[in-house]
Amino acid sequence: MKRKVKTEAKVNDDYQKRGRRILFSVVFLVLGFILAFSYRTLGSNQEADALESSVFLKEEAYREELISQQERNKELTDEIAAKQEEIREFERSFSTREEDHAILVDKARDLRLLLGVIPAVGQGVIVTLKDADYDPIEQNPNDYIVHESHVLRVVNELRISGAQGIAINGQRITANSYIKCTGPVITIDGRTFPAPFVIEAIGNMDVLTSSLYLKGGVIDGLIRDNIVVTTEQSKEIRLSALRDES
Repeated sequence: MKRKVKTEAKVNDDYQKRGRRILFSVVFLVLGFILAFSYRTLGSNQEADALESSVFLKEEAYREELISQQERNKELTDEIAAKQEEIREFERSFSTREEDHAILVDKARDLRLLLGVIPAVGQGVIVTLKDADYDPIEQNPNDYIVHESHVLRVVNELRISGAQGIAINGQRITANSYIKCTGPVITIDGRTFPAPFVIEAIGNMDVLTSSLYLKGGVIDGLIRDNIVVTTEQSKEIRLSALRDES
């Protein structure tokens, strides 16, 4: 009977040991699974953190590069604005110089016209002075003849009124020209011309005509001196240059 009890006790003890081994195995298995899962999760988190860190670093690099480009663009924009202002200043300066040059060219042309060194073409007036009819027996013939003073009155009035070119009987008149009366003819710069004396002047024909017909002016004085005066406006008068005359 004792032997049977011992046998049963041994069997129970074996069962208990086997049960503990199975329990430990299950516990270790679960613990290993937990450790493995934790390791994988931790590894995944580390990889995610590393990836996120890499992305963040790239974003920072891009952001810094963008800021650098924006600053460079601003510098270039400011430089372009400065260059454009320089160009505008040059254009204004060039325009001023061009206007000054145009004014000087016009003045030089006017001087050449007055000196008679270039041909002149344009609108103007034609003034013709003729000797009046007279009776040589009863009256002084000199009172009815065109003298240099009559011609000079017309020429000077035309000059004052802005005539750009003047000619008498085709002879260009300059600031240095001289006019001398010799009986019924006049001498202009060494050339002799008989009456009638045709004075051509280029300029604003309305202004020139008005200046001649001022009350008490040139035309009235010539009429008082018994000079036959006719005036004509012309849209195109051609005066040859001094060098072209023979």
